[in-house]
Amino acid sequence: MARLHEYQGKALLSARGFEVPRGGPATSPEQAAQVARSLGGPVVIKIQAWTTGRAGIGGVAFADSPEQAAEHAQRMLAMRVEQFPVTIVLVEEKLKIARELFVSLSIDDSERRPIILLSLTGGSGIEERAAHVHRLPCDTKDGPDATALRSALAASEFDATMRDALVRAVRGVFDLAKSVEARSVEINPLVITKDNRVVAADCRVTVDDYAVFRHPDLGIDIARELDHPPTALERIAYAIEQEDHRGTFYFAQLATEAAPGSRGLIGFHGAGGGGSMMSMDAVTNERFTIANFTDTSGNPSSAKVYRAARIILSQPGLVGYFGSGSGVASQEQFWSAYGLAKAFWEMNLDIPAVIRLGGNSEDRAVEVLTDGCRALPGKVEGYRKDDAPAKIAKRFAELVEQAGGKQWQPRPPRRPNYLGRPQSFSVPIKAGRVWIETSRWQAARPIIERVAPQLFRDESGRPGLNVTAAEFATKDSELIAAEVECRRAGVDALFVELDVPAEKQKE
Repeated sequence: MARLHEYQGKALLSARGFEVPRGGPATSPEQAAQVARSLGGPVVIKIQAWTTGRAGIGGVAFADSPEQAAEHAQRMLAMRVEQFPVTIVLVEEKLKIARELFVSLSIDDSERRPIILLSLTGGSGIEERAAHVHRLPCDTKDGPDATALRSALAASEFDATMRDALVRAVRGVFDLAKSVEARSVEINPLVITKDNRVVAADCRVTVDDYAVFRHPDLGIDIARELDHPPTALERIAYAIEQEDHRGTFYFAQLATEAAPGSRGLIGFHGAGGGGSMMSMDAVTNERFTIANFTDTSGNPSSAKVYRAARIILSQPGLVGYFGSGSGVASQEQFWSAYGLAKAFWEMNLDIPAVIRLGGNSEDRAVEVLTDGCRALPGKVEGYRKDDAPAKIAKRFAELVEQAGGKQWQPRPPRRPNYLGRPQSFSVPIKAGRVWIETSRWQAARPIIERVAPQLFRDESGRPGLNVTAAEFATKDSELIAAEVECRRAGVDALFVELDVPAEKQKE
C-alpha cells in the first residue's frame, strides 16, 4: 500500500471539512521558524517518517518560540530513521487537549468491506485496549452502520452535540477513504479540545496500490508500500518496471551504511520471493549488511536484469554483489546471465560477485556469466540450484575477505570507441540503440547469427536489418546475448546501448 505523510493526510481531511491543527510542513529550520511565527503561540514539531513511536526516538518536540522551533527542526532534519534521512517536519499549533479518542478504517478482505474501529480512549497503547474498541461494519456506498455507530456512543458521557460531532468525524474518515480509494485511514489521537472542538491530531493514510494511477493529485511516486519515502534509485527502478513488463523487477533500498560489527554493505539480487528471503538469511548469517532488496523473476528480459544490476551498482560502499533466488524457477537463466555479464563488464566490476543461477539451462547460464566476466578485476562466480544458499554465502564471505574489503565506487559505464562514429552501423531499439563496428562485421556475423538469428543480413559486406525496424526494436535480449558472445570470442564488434538514468540522479 502506498503511504502518505501525516501532513498530506491532514490536508486531505481539511479539504473535506475535517478540522486539523493549524500549521504546515517545513524542510529547513528557517521554514519551521516561519511557520511557528505565523501560528503565534506554542507549537509541536514532528518528523514526517513512516514509523511508529516517533516520540520515543526524539521525533516529537514542543516549542514556545520560533527560535526553539528552528532548533528542534535543525536537530530532527539531521536524524535518520532506519538509515534514511528525515527531510520534512510538521510544525503545528499545540492543542489544548481534553480527551483523546481513536478511529481507523481498514479493508477487511475476509468480509470484503471496510471496517471502522472506534475507541473512546486513544493515544499510545491502543493495542492493549482492544477489548474496548468498537467494530463498525461499513457499507461500501453508504458508509458506517448508523445504528452501530450511535450505539457505540450511546453509553458514553458525551452530550448530544458532541455525539453528533463524533458521528460526523467517523463519517469523514469513511468519506476520505472512499474518495482516494484508501486501504486504511487512521486518526490517533482524534482529540476533543478544551473548547469542545473535534480535531485530528495525527493522521495516517495508505492508498491501494492499484488505485494510485487514478489519483495523480496525491503525488505518490511509487505505488508500493515502503517504510521510507522513495529514494532516487527506487524512483528510477519503478519507472523501469512500469515501462517493461517482461518479468518482474522490484527494488527497495534497505541500508546506506554497514551496521556495527558487520563485514560490510552488499548489493543483493534475488529471483523469486521465498528463495530470496532464504538467501538473504544466509548472507546476513555471514554478518553482511544488505543495502537493497532486488527481485527479477517471472522470465525477465536480459535488458531488465541488466538495468537492475546497474541500479544496484549505483550504491556506493558495497563490498560485494550477492545474487541468489529460489533455484527452481521455470525460466531460462541464461537470459539473466547475459544481462549480468553485460552490466558487470560495463561497470568494470572490481568487487566480488557470487550469483546462484538455479533453474532452466543453469549450466549454460553459469558458463556465460563466469566466462563473460573472467577478465574483470573483481572475481565473479556462478552457482547452480544444488549449491545451497548457505554454501555460496560462505564462499562469498571468503571472496570479500580475499579482496580486503574493497568498497565499490559508482562510475560511468564503459563504452566501445566505435559508438557515435558515422561509419558505424546503428539502429534504435526500445530505450536504447545498437551499434556495430562495420570493419569487424564479417568476423562477428557468425557469432551474431548463432545467438540472434535472422535479425541481420549482409549487404555488400555491411550489416543490414533482416526484419522490420519495429520488430528489431523489441529484440534487446537477443542483442545483449550477441554482444556478450562477441566479447567472449574476442570480437568487440556489437554493443547494446541502453538508457539507465541511475548515474544521473544521485541523492
